[in-house]
Amino acid sequence: MMSKAGINKVINDLSTYIEKEDFKGWDPYDYLSSWFPFRWFGKMVQAIAVQAGKLMPVNLRPIFGIKKEYNPKGLSLMLQAYCILYKETKEEKYLQIAHNLFRQIMTMKNDSDYLCWGYNFTWANPHHVHPPFTPSVVVEAFVGFGIFSYYEMTGSEEAKYALIKMTDFFHDCLIWTKTESGLSVSYTKEEKSYCYNASILGASILARIYSITNDIRLKEEIKGLTSFVLSHQKEDGHWEYSYNPETGKEYSQIDFHQGFIIDALADVDKYCPLDISKDIKIAIRKGLDYYRKVQFNGEGISLWRVPKQYPVEIHNQAQGIITFSEFSSEDNDFLEFANTIAQWTIYNMKSSKGYFYYRKYKYYTIRIPYMRWSQAWMLLALCTLKRVLEKSDSE
Repeated sequence: MMSKAGINKVINDLSTYIEKEDFKGWDPYDYLSSWFPFRWFGKMVQAIAVQAGKLMPVNLRPIFGIKKEYNPKGLSLMLQAYCILYKETKEEKYLQIAHNLFRQIMTMKNDSDYLCWGYNFTWANPHHVHPPFTPSVVVEAFVGFGIFSYYEMTGSEEAKYALIKMTDFFHDCLIWTKTESGLSVSYTKEEKSYCYNASILGASILARIYSITNDIRLKEEIKGLTSFVLSHQKEDGHWEYSYNPETGKEYSQIDFHQGFIIDALADVDKYCPLDISKDIKIAIRKGLDYYRKVQFNGEGISLWRVPKQYPVEIHNQAQGIITFSEFSSEDNDFLEFANTIAQWTIYNMKSSKGYFYYRKYKYYTIRIPYMRWSQAWMLLALCTLKRVLEKSDSE
């Protein structure tokens, strides 16, 4: 196991790199920010460009004029991390950085009448092209998590107001669908969808807001979203990615989203206790069992997407550290295993310059230092591990 001193050094190296970069960076999905007119060739070409950009082992972004930028979701992940660092150390530096990150996030809301956020780049799939800052429930949720952490730490009335106003986006802009088992909320306002992690992440941020407002409408929506997700868990404990009601088929993608769902279910149970709490706990236990036994091996290496081993993906590694750290009270081995994941990741995917690599394939590694996808997630993961280790030592 890595010592606390070792983890602290890695956190210091990583935060130093992030601060030197002024919290800006490239993203795996940002190729449509190029000067090259991909839009001239239609949706499919744009979608292919995005996917190709993720797979390139060489970083061509400077050639294509893609600049390092702030990403609202990345900033919010880092805001959570710096809130942890300030609470653990009481160093004024971390508090000031948290203030600055919160202010920057608030300047980056979508240019609309609602408090909502999206990615800072155009992103595309074969069906839709989303302009920069198109709001989505996933970005909204993670921005909300960062703001909530800041609110808990500072008691900021501005942060509290922002959280409460976020519910207008959920109610007025997103598409809600009643299903046989509960409620599903759309990924964006442009498309109806039945994405499990999106719905439960929405429930998770609404649960935090409920803990502030005690709004009964939110509680009913949270229960509906949670019931929908619980109903689609498989007997072995895993969730697929989404559901198509027209065909009755699910889209299979088992990766870090398993951790998202487990964490979000726990957040619902914590911030908005429901009469289905027993069902939530059973689902979490089954989900954790699958996550530990199927998605990770004993060395702390996550499968890319079940059952595929490669590439080893930094986001999978970071999420594993977070989830197993947070649930260490559920199983005595989880904290040690979170440390095992961190140790392997640090030894195999960390640059001498302090940042973390994107993907490790069997014969080569993509070393591009993505800010949101890699650095922000690993900073939050390591700070979460640090917090839980400190707590376990004090008990």
